[in-house]
Amino acid sequence: MTIQQVEYTSRKQAELLRGTPFAAVISITDPSTPEARLDPQFRHVQRLAFFDAVPADEYLPAPLPGLFDHHMAGRISAFIEELHSAPVDMSLIVHCEYGVSRSAAVALFASALTGAPLKAREYTYEANQWVLDQLLQRHPGLEADVPSPLVSRERRNGPRR
Repeated sequence: MTIQQVEYTSRKQAELLRGTPFAAVISITDPSTPEARLDPQFRHVQRLAFFDAVPADEYLPAPLPGLFDHHMAGRISAFIEELHSAPVDMSLIVHCEYGVSRSAAVALFASALTGAPLKAREYTYEANQWVLDQLLQRHPGLEADVPSPLVSRERRNGPRR
């Protein structure tokens, strides 16, 4: 396995991270905001801009401006597969504006595709289902379980490990 760990975070936290050539970043911003200012030591960066939205009607013509689509899903999938086939062990960081739904969906997909552990998986219950579904459609038979909100509540109430 080349991707050893997957994690997701907010744009603010990603911009504070110290870069390393052994960590790749999928940087997700809104189409109306500038690109995230990532440390140049991150040598493997995939940048995408789409809104945290789902189509109101699955029969609307695609692509809709600013909406995640199958072309973006293809770019993400290819990026992850390329990283995972590299001869060097890497970690993958996914960020979006708030580090809640878009980044969680992509991180869930990356973990399912590579088998790498996903840090803070129990908090991915707000993952953007549209984004996750578009990614999973690229790999029939691949599944990514989104935990229920109860799992994170149970962890918060339990002893720290």
